[in-house]
Amino acid sequence: MNLVNGAASDAASATDRGLAYGDGIFRTLLIRAGRPVWWRRHAAKLASDCAAVGIACPRLDQFERDLGALARETPDCVIKIIVTRGSGPRGYAPPVNASPTRIVTSSPLPAHPRDWHEHGVHVHLCRLRLARQPVLAGIKHLNRLEQVLARAEWNDPAVAEGLLCDTGDLVIGGTMTNVVLVRQGALVTPDLTSCGVAGVTRGLVLELARENGVATHVQAVSIDDLLGSDEVFLINSVIGVWPVAKLDCRTWPVGPVTAQVRKWLQSADDR
Repeated sequence: MNLVNGAASDAASATDRGLAYGDGIFRTLLIRAGRPVWWRRHAAKLASDCAAVGIACPRLDQFERDLGALARETPDCVIKIIVTRGSGPRGYAPPVNASPTRIVTSSPLPAHPRDWHEHGVHVHLCRLRLARQPVLAGIKHLNRLEQVLARAEWNDPAVAEGLLCDTGDLVIGGTMTNVVLVRQGALVTPDLTSCGVAGVTRGLVLELARENGVATHVQAVSIDDLLGSDEVFLINSVIGVWPVAKLDCRTWPVGPVTAQVRKWLQSADDR
């Protein structure tokens, strides 16, 4: 089911700036048993990402009405929320009085192999390098062409995800995930001040780790840092936690810290 500004529809205007320029932001989350998972966190990130690019974020009650309608139809599904700047005349200059477009869609839950959670996944180190753009760093904006091209690098169904570095060869994350390393019992995740998406699950994992006395570090991560880690795992709001079992010739066990993080997320409330 697709809702455009609250109405059932598969169509958006051909003059919408989200289509023309990628001028917008989005979020992806789960609905389980009719309830959006970690909704308050996603709503806060929607608002902050809209503010960062100067888009007037729709009201919270509008999103919640949309989510309620989709949840009644499909109580367990994946939700994608898109907010664009709206329609406007030709040209890059943002319209002074733009009216945002709100698109909320539901999709079936992904049918990933069960053993990816239990035994880990194989990942590909992408050739594509992410451009550094601090103004957009951390924001889940609509221009995902880098990720599209990176994802086109492999078609092996045994490979679950691709890891992306920036133009300085620093590890940033996956095409659709954030990456976390475990080193001497501490969590290490890449600094995203130059590029990358700061996911809701990434923030929650760091918060849960600190609450449980596990040290966390947000810092530059090299390929050597990654390969020298004790454990590696991938996270996002749909998959939860995927342990990384193999990257090229390097293999890892599904370690105890990764397993603990997965348990934390499974029992985390909507804080």
